[in-house]
Amino acid sequence: MSSSTTPAPAVIAVSRESHLLQVLGLVSDPRRRRGVRHPVAALVAVAVCAVLAGARGFTAIGEWARDAGAGELTRLGLTRGGVHESTLRRVFARLDADLLDRLIGAWAATRAVVVDGRRVIALDGKTVRGARAGQAQAPHLVAALAHGTGAVLGQVAVTDKSNEITAGRDLLTVLGEAGMLTGAVVTMDALHTQHATAEQITTAGADFVFTVKGNQKRLHAQLKKLPWPAVQGHTVTDRARGRQITRTIKVLDVPAWIEFTGAVQVAQLRRTTTRAGKKSVEVVYLVTSADARTATPAVLAAWTQGHWTIENQLHWVRDVTFDEDRSQVRTGQAPRIMASLRNLAITLLRGAGHTNIAAALRHHARDITRPISLVLAA
Repeated sequence: MSSSTTPAPAVIAVSRESHLLQVLGLVSDPRRRRGVRHPVAALVAVAVCAVLAGARGFTAIGEWARDAGAGELTRLGLTRGGVHESTLRRVFARLDADLLDRLIGAWAATRAVVVDGRRVIALDGKTVRGARAGQAQAPHLVAALAHGTGAVLGQVAVTDKSNEITAGRDLLTVLGEAGMLTGAVVTMDALHTQHATAEQITTAGADFVFTVKGNQKRLHAQLKKLPWPAVQGHTVTDRARGRQITRTIKVLDVPAWIEFTGAVQVAQLRRTTTRAGKKSVEVVYLVTSADARTATPAVLAAWTQGHWTIENQLHWVRDVTFDEDRSQVRTGQAPRIMASLRNLAITLLRGAGHTNIAAALRHHARDITRPISLVLAA
C-alpha cells in the first residue's frame, strides 16, 4: 500500500536551478513537531552521503555520520549535533516513500539528457528479496531509467492488491504528470505489452517500444509469420568479454490485419552470440508506435538494446555493488527508502561522470568531504 497518509501533489515544481537539498526539503516530516532535532531533508542527505561512501544499512549510515563529525554534518543541515542510527530507522520507516521517489525523479529529470532530440526511458521491475519479513512478500519496485545517462527518473511499489503491470501504469502516470513523457520514447519488456499501457503512453504524447513474447500468443504468432526473409536487415556486430554478438533488425509497417493499439511499425530482432566457438541464436519481435521517419531500423535497434541497460546499470548495481538482496532493512517503508537512496546515489555518481559504481563508492569512502561535496553541488 502507499506510504502516504495524504496523496502526493500531482505536479511537483522542480527546475534545473533547484538544488538537491532544496528538493529534499519538500519531503513531509512524519514526526510530531515537539522534540524534533533535525529536519528530514538533512537526515536524507546524511543517508545519501553514507550510501555514496558504500553504506548498505542503518548501522553503517550511523557510523558514517559519527565519523563525519558535527562540523561536516552542519553543511548538510544538521545544525544541532550528530544523528544516531535509531533516529534514521524510526524516521525512514514512516517516511512518505511515494513523495520521496517523485521528488528524486523530478529532480533527476532536470539533469537527464535527450538522445537525438528525445528522452528515452526504460521501465522495469525488481524485487528487494532481502526485505521479506515472515509471511509478507518482499517489496517489488518498478523503476524508470533514462537511456544513456543512467539517471533514475522514478520508482513505484507494487501493492498487495496489484501487480507489476498496474504498477508500471502508475509509474507512467507519475512520469506523465511530471512532464517527462511528452515527446519521449518508453521501452518496456514483454510483460507490459498491453493495449491499455500502449494507449496510456501514446495519449501522454510519447512513443512505445514493446517486446512481444509468448504472453501475447496471438500477436507473437502473427509477427512470426510475416515475410521476414524478404526484408532487408540492418546488422551490427559487437565484440567484448570474449564473445561476439551480431544483431540484425528487420522492420515493416504494421499490416492492417495486426491489431495492437497505437502500433505503427513491427520488427524482428535476431541476436547471434558466439563464445568459444559456440553459437546461439535468439529471435524476438517488437511493436512500436514510432514511425519510420523517427524510428529507422538503426534507431529502433539502439532503443531496444538500450532498454537492457536498466538491468546492468540499475538492478545489477543494486544487487551486486550495494548487496541489496541481502539487506536486513525490513521495517515499514525503510526497505523502499533505502532502494530510493541507492537510486539517488547511482544517479549522482553517473551525473558526476563515474561509469564504475563500485570504484566510485571506494573513491567517496576514502574522504568524508567527497560525498558531502557531491550532494551539495547537485
